[in-house]
Amino acid sequence: MEEKLTMDDFKEELEASYKAAEESGAQDSEELDPVWATLQQYMDDKEVLNVKIGGVVNAGVIAYVDGVRGFIPASRLSLDHVDDLNEWLNKKIRVRVITVDPEKKRLVLSAREILRDEARAEAKQKEKEAFDQIKVGDVLDGKVENLKDYGAFIRLANGLSGLVHVSQISDKRVTSPEKVLKVGQDVQVKVIAIKDGKLSLSMKALLVKEDEPAEDEHYTMPKSENISTNLGSLLANLKL
Repeated sequence: MEEKLTMDDFKEELEASYKAAEESGAQDSEELDPVWATLQQYMDDKEVLNVKIGGVVNAGVIAYVDGVRGFIPASRLSLDHVDDLNEWLNKKIRVRVITVDPEKKRLVLSAREILRDEARAEAKQKEKEAFDQIKVGDVLDGKVENLKDYGAFIRLANGLSGLVHVSQISDKRVTSPEKVLKVGQDVQVKVIAIKDGKLSLSMKALLVKEDEPAEDEHYTMPKSENISTNLGSLLANLKL
């Protein structure tokens, strides 16, 4: 006859299974190298580490983190191309852990992510400062950087970029910006609207006669201007 389990028996078996699981987990924790566990935590937290480059190897350099040999590929030392790795020997740099492999004893570090984040933050700050100084009615020099069916993007001398809608290129009807403008051409524009971090510019406003009303801050941006002309444009020429 099959023996039936009482509630007490079931409780004892359940407690035994929990205890076995806890003992197994404790054993796994003891087997995990604490140094590599720390390195894994550095990577998870995107911790910024200060290291000293102690050697040059093929396609990169060597630096130690908590006594573990780490490899920094040449492509991750800088935002620019590195020609001579020997120039980096004994330099102190900031890095993040990007690869942790305890089984293969492989640790890979990178400085590029830190430099890239800083470059983006700097570009954003410059953008803010430039926008703080600009106002509707300003007449600025710029250069045509891109042409679209709906208008021309102008790179201004202050580093910002704005759109001259096709209707604002000339006092005459323009069917295509490419017919009257070319990339790289120097132009002068007037700021006719600033909204949501975007600049709307006009060349036509500079051709308006004195006795004719000019565009003002009530200008409504065309719907086609849904492409950001702020940070994305400011970073366009930044090599990351």
